[in-house]
Amino acid sequence: EEVCACALDCSYVEAGADGAMLWSIREAVERQTVQIGASACGATAVVDVLKALGVEVPPEEADRCVRTRLRRNESPLPDYLLSRSEAGATHSQLIQGAQEASKGKVVGRFFHFHPRRLVGLILWLARWIRKGAVPVATMNMQLAVPEGEEVPDAWHHQLIFGVAPNTVFMTNPLDVGSEEEVHQRLCSESVLLIRREDVLQRLTPDCCLSGLSESRSDPRWKALDVEGQVRQVALEEEQEPDRPGSVHVTIPAAYSSGITLFALRESLLGQELLDAPELPLL
Repeated sequence: EEVCACALDCSYVEAGADGAMLWSIREAVERQTVQIGASACGATAVVDVLKALGVEVPPEEADRCVRTRLRRNESPLPDYLLSRSEAGATHSQLIQGAQEASKGKVVGRFFHFHPRRLVGLILWLARWIRKGAVPVATMNMQLAVPEGEEVPDAWHHQLIFGVAPNTVFMTNPLDVGSEEEVHQRLCSESVLLIRREDVLQRLTPDCCLSGLSESRSDPRWKALDVEGQVRQVALEEEQEPDRPGSVHVTIPAAYSSGITLFALRESLLGQELLDAPELPLL
């Protein structure tokens, strides 16, 4: 963390006095909550949101209120994929969890960033942060992947504790991202890439693939032809196991990309948040 904090400090110094910060870099190092459990990045963010708003809640209570969903790693492929599509939490669960854990003291408002919005991300965040709002980004980490790095396995919720020109400061992990990189991840379709090997190791001879599209209430499973994608991966593995084929299978995701702003309910800011219009489409 010392190395990370040093890098963050350098960014902040270069940014000058234009940053809008909830916490200083050093405060973030001391106060941030490290991920509290599997798939619990949302609940972890809620712990820090409440902390930033002066409401102390045990991490296990925040996780209970957020109702984090887990991956069902031992399930047959259709149920495993369903669990992957909803593992963790949505922004709605974060808002409900923060409200419940704070006994109604904290309110949240989600702003969609997909489809792309007419907004300057840094300026927009800075304006709300200066007023005391606490932002949490819901991002598709499978976008804007640096060249040469492996595509991450999931979406991610991160508290934003400050911004500066072309710089976004986040917790869990303590990190800094460019405006372009963060904006790309905030503007994503609700889809998730599942690694080829995670599909193949659960693809048994008695696996009923028709359930991937026919019995699902969400029509996106059929629209994305998840069943066809899985059959293609199986065919590639059977015919040419030594040649690289489809790297991922794309499935629907329960999450929406964007930013949730939190504030104390009984405050002018809380009311302003609830009354604020959606960001205009580009």
